[in-house]
Amino acid sequence: MSKDSLTAQSSPIHIGPHKLPNRVVVAPMAGVSDLPLRERCVSLGAAMAVGEMLSSDLSLKATRKSHYRRQTNSQAGLRAIQIVGSEPKQLAEAARFNADEGADIIDINMGCPAKKVCKKAAGSALLANEQLVGDILDAVVAAVDIPVTLKIRTGITPDARNGVRIAQIAQEAGIQMLAVHGRTRADRFNGKAEFDTIADIVSQVRIPVLANGDITCANKAHEVLNYTAAAGVMIGRGAQGKPWLPGAIARALAGYAFVEPTLAQRLAIAQDHLGALHNFYGDFLGVRIARKHMGWFIDDLAAYAPNALAASANANANANAPHNTWHTWRKAFNTLEETTLQQQALTNLRQRLIGESGASRAATLNQANSPAHNGIRNACDKANGKHSRFPNPYDRLPLRLGPTRRVERQWLKQAHRSQGSALSCQSESLKPNPLLTPGPQPTFTL
Repeated sequence: MSKDSLTAQSSPIHIGPHKLPNRVVVAPMAGVSDLPLRERCVSLGAAMAVGEMLSSDLSLKATRKSHYRRQTNSQAGLRAIQIVGSEPKQLAEAARFNADEGADIIDINMGCPAKKVCKKAAGSALLANEQLVGDILDAVVAAVDIPVTLKIRTGITPDARNGVRIAQIAQEAGIQMLAVHGRTRADRFNGKAEFDTIADIVSQVRIPVLANGDITCANKAHEVLNYTAAAGVMIGRGAQGKPWLPGAIARALAGYAFVEPTLAQRLAIAQDHLGALHNFYGDFLGVRIARKHMGWFIDDLAAYAPNALAASANANANANAPHNTWHTWRKAFNTLEETTLQQQALTNLRQRLIGESGASRAATLNQANSPAHNGIRNACDKANGKHSRFPNPYDRLPLRLGPTRRVERQWLKQAHRSQGSALSCQSESLKPNPLLTPGPQPTFTL
């Protein structure tokens, strides 16, 4: 990598008048990156979180789906609105509408590989028509006074990667930042992302480029940035169930340790996220959408502490209790039909694993709305001179209740010694749901 590339890579990312506080952005993900997730990603250290894609067809702006996707607030950071479509005039009108509604940035979707999007010649299908790409970008940039960004893939197929040419068209049109997923439309999400095309794009354009695809840890982010000389990274699926991950990677890229949250902190983040989903979507939709997000949280907990439920049962001579695996716990959680029951189930899980009391949890949730919580993203701006160090946001969040790291290490060690196969669920009956009955308290003291 050249000296110029290293300098560009370490420079702050500017999108028009906006200077990002770090080099990690959360990707727009339909059905995933809603307001509750964006709030948590930004508060835990992400530089920016782009909203779910909105149709450029303004006749759909009042639909329930569009209503939820258009919601934002100051806790979600910069308001980056992504629009999708295939008609230049329609996309320009949609950009103007969202700018008038207060958008800070308009992002154009030319990366979605979903069939229902591509069959309308939108999303990544547009990459096959470079003339239309240019017409769309020219129309949208001319329609608004705010920055316009673009998200693409490396091409249509592995044999027809035209990402470099698309990037050059984007730069000529006035696009101010480009995010590139390291797969083609035909790849969808199969196989591994490739970064050779992204490196070629970076070398051919002057605008900031974000590398996207399979970046799930700090080491991978470092590797991708060193290989491509990209200005930053965009985290997509890696943030599902782990809203703390983009911030943790941002801190590592700034030269600080990659710090993951403890088990207690993961559970507190999950509980906070669950309550936000219920508040945002209401009783009916909230329960159903929470199942998806809590499923991702459970996947993360299962990877972090695979035998946790079994170990907690062993510690309390309760090895025959049902739902001693993450799979059976998740299965039972998905049967719950009320927000209060979902909240109670997660509260009981926290009591079972870390012994946190109801009063402690209330203090946790109250502190989550404090100015310290809402201002964490500002601490990630190392260049603004307001902070002498890059703080660990988990220390600022109310997530320190529960076991100390020493106690948790002892607990995890015990968990890894447990024999999960001997502790399988003894009953598939979910009525009454065992999640709603608090299990015995852990024997260790906090």
